[in-house]
Amino acid sequence: MSARTTTPWPLVALFTAGYLAPYLLPTTVGRLSAGLPLSATEAGSIGSALLLSSAAAGFLLASRVDRFGPRVLARGGLLLAAAGYGTAALTTTIPLVVVGAIVGGLGSGTITSVAATGIAGQRDPHRATTLGLLGVSALAGALYLTIPHLGPGHGHPLAAIAVTALLVLLVTRHLPAAGAPEAPHARTVRATTPLPHRRAGLVLAAAMLCWSLAQNSLWGVSGRIGLQQAGLTEVTVGAVFAVALGAGLLGVIGAGALGQRLGRALPIGAGTALIAGCIALSAAATDLTSFATGEIAWNTVYPVVLSYVIGLAASLDQRGRWAVLVGSASSLGTACGPLAGSLLSARVGYPGMGVILALGLLLITGPMTAVALRTRRAAPLPQESPVVEIPVMEIPVVEIPVVEIPLDAVPAPRSAYDTAGPRQATAGAVAGPGPGSR
Repeated sequence: MSARTTTPWPLVALFTAGYLAPYLLPTTVGRLSAGLPLSATEAGSIGSALLLSSAAAGFLLASRVDRFGPRVLARGGLLLAAAGYGTAALTTTIPLVVVGAIVGGLGSGTITSVAATGIAGQRDPHRATTLGLLGVSALAGALYLTIPHLGPGHGHPLAAIAVTALLVLLVTRHLPAAGAPEAPHARTVRATTPLPHRRAGLVLAAAMLCWSLAQNSLWGVSGRIGLQQAGLTEVTVGAVFAVALGAGLLGVIGAGALGQRLGRALPIGAGTALIAGCIALSAAATDLTSFATGEIAWNTVYPVVLSYVIGLAASLDQRGRWAVLVGSASSLGTACGPLAGSLLSARVGYPGMGVILALGLLLITGPMTAVALRTRRAAPLPQESPVVEIPVMEIPVVEIPVVEIPLDAVPAPRSAYDTAGPRQATAGAVAGPGPGSR
């Protein structure tokens, strides 16, 4: 019973630290553009480089987490994130900012790979995912309320990510080392296990790339929509983002309470369609009411759908390989989002960008729903049993001494060997019954 209720808090902390950079992307890109001599497109390109390096780390580590060990990889990723984001926050030299963002992105990708692999091995991956989304949404919401009051400068969001990585470093001692949970023979068997559900996994990964691209194309320019098109101040935009992330917390709590009662197909399909409408509304916002309505509704539904997609990817492979690959595809789409949003908004404006992104989301709703329906009908994967080596016990051979038994018996009288016949029977009848007959 305790195994079912144990919460993997180290994995939740890693999830929070790994996903914090994408959640702070609007304020990070906006601060880079305002605090450094960079255009909006150049600042978006730095954000894309950060997320692209995160995706690259995920693809490289998709099947190697067990080999290196979660503890070692998590510590290395957290140190990379702290060093990279910290360097980018403390310097105003643009090349160093770019290098620091890329190094920090590598750290974030490493952290999320460890978290995704560990969550996929849990009894209830959806519950662990919702807890991670709760953590990152709460932290990002608090930072959106705090950062505008810290004064100008490009380094505050980056410094917040670096400090979070250093704090999460303290919980890595609870993660298993390389090969700790399993015997060496079990690792050998697991390493040779083929990747299951390849077609469904590839479709989900490709759809997730486009899904995240659409989300972060808007998310990367949401700050500029609020400031330029809706005419709001930075404090007001930060407050809207904080409220929106708070609404996302409620959505994640609802998704966690709902669990698998509705399956995965309905939340993913219907939720993606709702997100498409929210994106179109938010991109066309011209005042506080429309901007806040679109952002709050969008951020309420977005983490709900994301939790079910991550749970769907985790269900495709108990080793977590599809969870990491789908997450890396999502990071790749996230990486291209800020640049795509900047280019689309420059060409067709923010409302036109919203319409294009909404139509793209509606197109991928069908494949994502189909994957969810197919995996629901498919038989569950068999549990991989570790190979246990049974030692062969050597039984010593004990020599038993041969005992000679002497046959010195009393010779029997010759009458005992007489022939059988009527004479013996007659003799017995004459003798009559003896004392031993009763």
